Amino acid sequence: MDRVNQANDLDSFSALHTPEGQALLAELRDHDPADELATATRLRRDHPAPLVSAALGQARLRQRAAAKFGADAARMYFTPNGVEQSTRSTVAAHRATRLAALGVRSLADLCSGIGGDAIALARAGVHVLAVDRDPLTCAAARANAEALGLADRIEVRCADVTEVDTSAYDAVFVDPARRGGRGGRGGRIFDPEAYSPPLSWAVQAARTAPHAALKIAPGIPHEIIPDEAEAEWISDGGDVKEAVLWFGTAPGARRATLLPAGDFLLGTGLPDPEPGPVGRWLYEPDGAVVRAHLVAEVAQQVDGRLIDPTIAYVTADEHRPTPYATAYEITDTLPFNVKKLKALLRERGVGVAVIKKRGSAVEPDELRKKLKLSGPNSCVVFLTRVAGAPTMLLGRAAPAR
Repeated sequence: MDRVNQANDLDSFSALHTPEGQALLAELRDHDPADELATATRLRRDHPAPLVSAALGQARLRQRAAAKFGADAARMYFTPNGVEQSTRSTVAAHRATRLAALGVRSLADLCSGIGGDAIALARAGVHVLAVDRDPLTCAAARANAEALGLADRIEVRCADVTEVDTSAYDAVFVDPARRGGRGGRGGRIFDPEAYSPPLSWAVQAARTAPHAALKIAPGIPHEIIPDEAEAEWISDGGDVKEAVLWFGTAPGARRATLLPAGDFLLGTGLPDPEPGPVGRWLYEPDGAVVRAHLVAEVAQQVDGRLIDPTIAYVTADEHRPTPYATAYEITDTLPFNVKKLKALLRERGVGVAVIKKRGSAVEPDELRKKLKLSGPNSCVVFLTRVAGAPTMLLGRAAPAR
């Protein structure tokens, strides 16, 4: 049955490349999903129902993919799993730039998916062998290379990545599947040995090439990172997107990279700073900095200290802007008490409160309902621990400079 469904999927995908299919995709480029039923009914009067369904499905995927691929999404082809698991274009471009700077001119992209990383690599001047075992995914990758004018730099091969000889390439990139279930549509997999292929296989593949990059989940335990690998955590717009193990670069290094600006912080082996009293300023390190265990480096930059040995908030007496943390001016430090917080915010006419938490079991949405905010003013509320005690910090974001 799976083979029958796979063949049907490939037939439907191929039909999108016919003149009739292309015309339908062009017509649906800016369609409103809320009107999909009426649109489908109208289109089925003049076109085969399977083709209309395929075109509508592709139009939905393109709209979803715009968040990752920008304007390119309108010309690209996707599978549901491909949209979900593909690399955001800003992150792929960053990685491709690093690989090109290392002198990489040819690369084997293993578990390439619909080609997001291959596209970025090809645009950086790298010739790519893109390998995936799913025929529909490979068809989408080929279509994307052609649609974006990169077919001369991207070769797509449908194969088991564990059987591909990569010895002729300058570098290897591996992006193992990290979701379970049929087609990778299940829940996230947190055990690196349950990746497909397992992390141990990917590490061995990396060791055979002059350079390699392995895309992994950002929550990977530091203790299982190979000694010869550089580990990089990447955030984009403040959201942690992934971690990468680099081989052939800086063994043992730890790096946090913040996109889109491209600022990066390197670990220097500093011990955690000593905790101390809450000062006038609170710094919230970027998630990539926290994942990379580089909070101590941020504390050194701002001449700060931790508010608690187990909490990744840094406090300081002076404002020293840094791209690696968001600064807030603290106005109040109070023991946690909902009634006192509600009364204080009412007294100050606070109608909008941004509620953040680290080290607190309180859910911000539930707390917001209890506060029943009303008024013209705003503030930021931090639910956290200070010296082990549940604490509320009130403040406001530092003015932009």
